[in-house]
Amino acid sequence: MILPRSYLFVPGDRPERFLKALASGAHQVVIDLEDAVNPDAKEVARAALRDWLADAAPGTRVCVRVNGAQTEWHDDDLALAALPAVQSVMLPKTESASMVRAVKARLSACQPLLALVESVSGVLALREIVQSGMVARVAFGSVDFCTDAGMQDLDGALDAVRTAIVLESRYAGLPAPIDGVSTAIAEVDSILSDVTRARALGFGAKLCIHPKQVPSVNAGFLPSTIERTWAKRVVEAIAAGAHGAIAVDGKLIDKPLIDQARTILAQPEA
Repeated sequence: MILPRSYLFVPGDRPERFLKALASGAHQVVIDLEDAVNPDAKEVARAALRDWLADAAPGTRVCVRVNGAQTEWHDDDLALAALPAVQSVMLPKTESASMVRAVKARLSACQPLLALVESVSGVLALREIVQSGMVARVAFGSVDFCTDAGMQDLDGALDAVRTAIVLESRYAGLPAPIDGVSTAIAEVDSILSDVTRARALGFGAKLCIHPKQVPSVNAGFLPSTIERTWAKRVVEAIAAGAHGAIAVDGKLIDKPLIDQARTILAQPEA
């Protein structure tokens, strides 16, 4: 199964943007009822989304970011999951295993739950969250985390937090997690730099706040031409039946590197 590399947020109170988001090339559209919708518009946004989901064309599949478990809107938001067009649910402010268990109990067995970790409490509870067996993938809400922690996402200041999310996801057997948003919308170099850092740290996808970010994110999480060329040389050397130590490009190749090469070639090229 090919995992999404881009998750594009679209405000839940802007239904005229939903189809545009679906046509953006994003691997997963996330209709946002939380941060993107003002408190006085929550009820109207949910009603509009319910109508849109009910009338959605066959095959339409979206993720819905519901409001947090401690809010007055949470339960009614979760009721939308009963509609066929809702492929998955994203839970903001995830902070405990009990929280994800309660949400997962409201979903069907085939509806993944994405845990958005965006607070100090959530990071400190990572192990219990990912080991709960209720979460399909973890996303990092880096902007909200910075506010909660009194930190800034500059010069690698959050590398330790990102590494913790990657390692706990890996330890639990979950897919590579989803990195937080880039605030730069059309600055391709800046976005690619953020994606390169995220991929180097072990992330496999990224949250997007604008369709212009999607192409850079989709491409940035794929192996480069140089990486694919190297991987092909490794696999070809193995297929040639070389005995003893194998060298590719003047460097010895052992089993971990062989596995890495096969992983690279297993990924899509676009």
